[in-house]
Amino acid sequence: MHFFRKNFLVIASLALMVVGLSSCGQTAASSSEEAGFPKPKNIIFFIGDGMGYNHVLAANYFEFGHELAQPFEQADWTQVGLATYPAVTRKRDGEVVFGTGYSPRQSWSDASYNNRDYTDSGAGGTALSTGRKTYNSSIAIGVDGDTLTLVSQAAKALGKSIGVVSSVQLSHATPASFAAHNSDRRNYEEIARYMFFNTQLDLIMAIGHPNYDDDGRPSENNDRYVGGREIWNQLIVNDGRTEFEAFGQPFKVQDANGDGNPDPWTVIQSREEFLNLASGDTPSRVLGVPKVHATLQQGRSAGENEVVPFSQTLNANVPTLAEMTRAALNVLGKNPKGFFVMIEGGAIDWASHDNHLARTIEEQIDFNNSVKAAIEWVEKYSSWEETLIIITADHETGYLTGPDHPEKVNAPVVNMGKGNLPGHKFNWDNHTNTLVPFYAKGPGQELFRLAAGEKDPVRGPFLQNVQVPQTIFMMWGMPDTGTHRLSR
Repeated sequence: MHFFRKNFLVIASLALMVVGLSSCGQTAASSSEEAGFPKPKNIIFFIGDGMGYNHVLAANYFEFGHELAQPFEQADWTQVGLATYPAVTRKRDGEVVFGTGYSPRQSWSDASYNNRDYTDSGAGGTALSTGRKTYNSSIAIGVDGDTLTLVSQAAKALGKSIGVVSSVQLSHATPASFAAHNSDRRNYEEIARYMFFNTQLDLIMAIGHPNYDDDGRPSENNDRYVGGREIWNQLIVNDGRTEFEAFGQPFKVQDANGDGNPDPWTVIQSREEFLNLASGDTPSRVLGVPKVHATLQQGRSAGENEVVPFSQTLNANVPTLAEMTRAALNVLGKNPKGFFVMIEGGAIDWASHDNHLARTIEEQIDFNNSVKAAIEWVEKYSSWEETLIIITADHETGYLTGPDHPEKVNAPVVNMGKGNLPGHKFNWDNHTNTLVPFYAKGPGQELFRLAAGEKDPVRGPFLQNVQVPQTIFMMWGMPDTGTHRLSR
């Protein structure tokens, strides 16, 4: 697997210099400054889970009637492709099956090729959060069981605030992989408790409310995504407690701001609370769980013969991902040293698994709007000289193409005009090994273009997913975090 090729050798050699200086007693952060790397104050990292090139194109055609409609598709953004395959596709009961990489030639000539050796969101998220490819189902654990350093931990080592935001459940693979460590992504309850009590996260905003269903109606639901009923009932009291007890054992929140004292969570649940948090004063540490169980909107009940996006009434009691983004940036942006936040459009993946283009477009548009909200924040409260926005996907889902596939392998979706579903075909109900888009703007954006040393005949230069956090580590440094895996 060619992780470092062509121009990236330049960056890789500089990275080795940074690591070498660090091992000689200098901090990686100061070494990165000496090496002349840009050092963004803030990084806003967007992940459209399951988002491929045709997902972006389909939403553009439906909403605007033409391509290249998003601000991040304009010439002032760095735009390359991204390879997403894992190191190991399967690791169970002593069996290890290694991935075979991405072949541009086969991807565009063999209609069945892209259905093989695909990543899941655990390995995909881990690659984007740690700079290491790993096995499917991992949450920031390496192939050999080693605990991997997260870019959020590098941010915290610099005194920055850190957070995760998602339109799906908070302990699901992507938010988990930017905050926690666990050998298996399906340990949702354990991962949630890790995020609450074993991290220095300043902000979590995601789904999984155990008292509501997918239509936002009161209902007793699974509580594993919020750490179990005992933990949840203590959190929502909102009494500033720092010590909890559940399962016959104590739990204690961490010191998130570095003042030596544990920092309690302030829990918000209503849409009004999210909207109010978008401006003005904020609590120092926020856990936001909207009143819906699985996703913000994708899981709501479908109407009869629902085809056109937004034809079915939306859940009115929950914020949009864009509204959650504004609230998160207001909270994290209070830190004068800056912040790192990962914002996931998680249900693009869920709708694509269902091969439901209307819901897929809804989720893609909500994701696009959240990016626009972040761009507005940068231009109003920060600047492109101090804030870097990254937008990419952990993998493509659904093998979404135009109707001419497989006669024309990977054909694009077809524009049928604004307000109409584009001509399309879902060819799969799972993840694929196709390239996904990557966009960046802000300090350091040129490094990603330099790192894209491999070339696809259609998409052009592309990165390996691990090169994204590796480049962040070069700009910010990689700390000795002393992280540990939560025992089971």
